[in-house]
Amino acid sequence: MPAQPSPLSTSAQNGMSPGWVVVFLSMLLGIQPVTTDLYLPALPALADSFAAPMAQAQYTLSALLLAFGCSQLLWGPLSDRFGRRPILLIGLGAYVLATVASTLAPSMEWLIGWRVLQGAAMGAVVMCARAIVRDLYRPTDGARIMSKGLSGLGVLACIAGPLGGLLAEYGGWRITLLAPAVFGVLALGLIALRFEESLSRPNPLALHPAALLRTWLQILRNPTFLAFSALSAASYGGLFTFLATSSFVLINVIGLSKTQYGMVFFFMCLAYLAGTFLCRRLLMRFGVQNSVGIAAGLSLISGLLMAGLTWAGVISLWTIVLPYALFMLAHGVHQPCGQSGAIGPFPQAAGTASALNGFLMTLVAFVMGTWLGTHMDGTVRPLTYGIALWTFLIALAAWTLVRCHGSVKPLTQAAATP
Repeated sequence: MPAQPSPLSTSAQNGMSPGWVVVFLSMLLGIQPVTTDLYLPALPALADSFAAPMAQAQYTLSALLLAFGCSQLLWGPLSDRFGRRPILLIGLGAYVLATVASTLAPSMEWLIGWRVLQGAAMGAVVMCARAIVRDLYRPTDGARIMSKGLSGLGVLACIAGPLGGLLAEYGGWRITLLAPAVFGVLALGLIALRFEESLSRPNPLALHPAALLRTWLQILRNPTFLAFSALSAASYGGLFTFLATSSFVLINVIGLSKTQYGMVFFFMCLAYLAGTFLCRRLLMRFGVQNSVGIAAGLSLISGLLMAGLTWAGVISLWTIVLPYALFMLAHGVHQPCGQSGAIGPFPQAAGTASALNGFLMTLVAFVMGTWLGTHMDGTVRPLTYGIALWTFLIALAAWTLVRCHGSVKPLTQAAATP
């Protein structure tokens, strides 16, 4: 059984209680589904408003995520050098401004541009959240505290889906895009008033080019980082495939209304929320590697069901929703374990490790989004077959890489510091 969190993990370092850490993580990690899930019901209407093709409308999501991933490569070293708090304040402030500006966009090109800035700002927020976990907790405890923060994310995602459907139905796509700005203001106020710096010792060499290159190489050569990054990237690839295709498939092909689509998202988020609770149960009994292996079996069953039913011509709302709910249940295990496991070996470079892990996840999403933009054919096949592919890769990563290299061994301080 994994060790219980040490009291020294939090309060002894900076005075923040574990409860407040979970609240901060929930808000900071939750900014991602608020930014993406909430506006998905409005995506078809947005495309119609600008008379834009489906591929260009999807680019408002894939471009945001590419900026989200790439920006972390800069935010990570900056946070290792100057601390998490100033980067969070800058990121949240820029996020609010970009979100408001996106609602005023006069064309699809302007909207994509503001979404890129919004994604870059979001990168600072989510990257810092993952780094905070490593600042305050040992690797084995980090998966549990991350799962609690992702439970909060799940609650926010449950709200975002139905709320996005209602706003898109009755307020239009501009109102739907404006709603995340309200969340951003709340998160900014919370961090400004209550968050205490979690990084105990900033690294003065974090931005030095030679030292940064050495740190990147050290992280990318670490088999534990690669194993957990492969797991988290594959699981995120399956999530992104659903995000990028589901509004078109469920609204235009299956025939749901925007409000009904929002309720489908609510159901999926409940499954994910249940998965984060399942994660903590599994970790207490089986540890990280076995928990991931069990969840990978659920993922693979989900993918086989979706692909098999589509191949057999059995296509309905339920043949998509029920198997994908099983995927989301497993996703609630893979993400806490994958994200915390990838950062675990690098206590002195948590920001940079978090950034590289986030970059790899979003690079996978961008590649998949680019492919989907040219292969959406008015059927359910890109959605179901795409998710089936990712579930195979999840199982491969969990049952080979994580099984062989998933024992997190933090590097010594000397080795981890550039």
